[in-house]
Amino acid sequence: MSNAAVVFDSLDAISTHLRERLEQKKYILLFAYNGTGKTRLSMAFKEQGKQGDGTRDTLYFNAFTEDLFSWDNDLDADAQRVLRMNTDSHFFDGLQELEMESRIRPLLRRYADFDFTIDYVQGTVSFFRELAIDGRTETVEHIKVSRGEENIFVWCFFLAVAQLAVDEQEAYAWVKYLYIDDPISSLDDNNAIAVASHLAHLLKGGNGKIRTVISSHHHLFFNVLCNELGKAQKYFLSKDAGGFLLTDTGDTPRYHHVALLKQLHEVAVSGQIYTYHINILRSLLEKTATFHGFNNFSACIKKEKVDTDGILHARLVNVLSHGNYSLFEPQEMLPENKDYFRKILRDFMANYRFNPELFPAMDDDRIGVEARAAQDARAEVNL
Repeated sequence: MSNAAVVFDSLDAISTHLRERLEQKKYILLFAYNGTGKTRLSMAFKEQGKQGDGTRDTLYFNAFTEDLFSWDNDLDADAQRVLRMNTDSHFFDGLQELEMESRIRPLLRRYADFDFTIDYVQGTVSFFRELAIDGRTETVEHIKVSRGEENIFVWCFFLAVAQLAVDEQEAYAWVKYLYIDDPISSLDDNNAIAVASHLAHLLKGGNGKIRTVISSHHHLFFNVLCNELGKAQKYFLSKDAGGFLLTDTGDTPRYHHVALLKQLHEVAVSGQIYTYHINILRSLLEKTATFHGFNNFSACIKKEKVDTDGILHARLVNVLSHGNYSLFEPQEMLPENKDYFRKILRDFMANYRFNPELFPAMDDDRIGVEARAAQDARAEVNL
C-alpha cells in the first residue's frame, strides 16, 4: 500500500521482507541516511542467502567491497604505487580467465581519463595517465589517483562483474540477487547522475532473472534511479524507537524529505516524540534554508513578537540536536520540549506549503487530546 509504514525490530526482519517483495518486484530502491543501518542491512541480506553447503545467492557492493582494495604507496622508494586486491576474497575468483581489463576499461572511460593494468599474480592494480608535455604525449606510470577516481575504478570493477552475472556467465550462475549500497561516495553530481543512469541501463538490459536492491543516502542519485526504474518498489528507511521504520513511499511522494516530514507530523500528533526527531527536523530546516537561499536554518523558523530574531527557537534546536544521547537508545522528549518541537514544525509547515492531502490538520486541540491519550496508555502499561 502506498505510504504505508511498518516497524521492524531488526535488520534481519527487514531483509526477510525485502526478499519476499523481490518475488513480485524486480527492483527495490531504498533511501536512508548514513548511520541508519544500510550497510548492515546489505550484509544481513547477503548472509540470509548463504546455505550450509557453501552456496550463496547475492553479489553485493558496499563499504566492504571497497575495502577489498587498499593502497601500497611504496613509502621506501615513493615510486611503485599500486592498489592491492585482497585476493583471499571469493570476489576475485577466476577473474584472470575472464579478461577483466577489457571488461572494466570501457566502463572506466565513461568517467575517468586514466588507465590501468592488473597483475593477477601479485594481486595489484597499477594506474597510469597519458599527458601532453612540450607537444609530446608521455605516459606517467604508477600514479596515485584521487579518492573519487579510486571509488570510480572499484565501482567499474564491480559493474564488470555484475555484467557477467546479468549476462548469465557460467561462473556467476549462482547470482540471484544484486545488492548495491551507496556506490557513489566522493562523487560530484555529474558523476552521480551518470552512474545512476548507467546502472539502470545495465539492469534493464538483463532478462529479468536477477533481482536488485539499491540503497543510498545520496538524494540526487536516488531520485535519478526513481525516474529510470519507474516500476521499482520505493522505500524510506529510518530509525524508530522500537527498531526500524520502513515506509513505502509509492510514487507520490517518492522523495525522502516528504516521507521524513510525514514521520515528524505523525509523531507530533501521537506525542511519541523522541530526541532524535529534532535532528530530523533540523535537517529539513537546513535543506529548506539552502534551497531558498538563506545562510542559516533559523531563517525557516517563524519569528515571534517576544523573539523577533528567532534566536530562542534556533538555540533550542541547536541544543537539542547536539544533545548527549544515543541514536541506538532513543529517549523520549520532555513535555516542554515536545511543545517547542510541535510549534516549530507546525509553523514550518504553514510557511512552506506541502500537499495537504498527505498531512491531516495538525491543530493544538487535536494534538493535545491524542498526545494525552497516548501518554495515558503508556502510563497504564508501566503500572
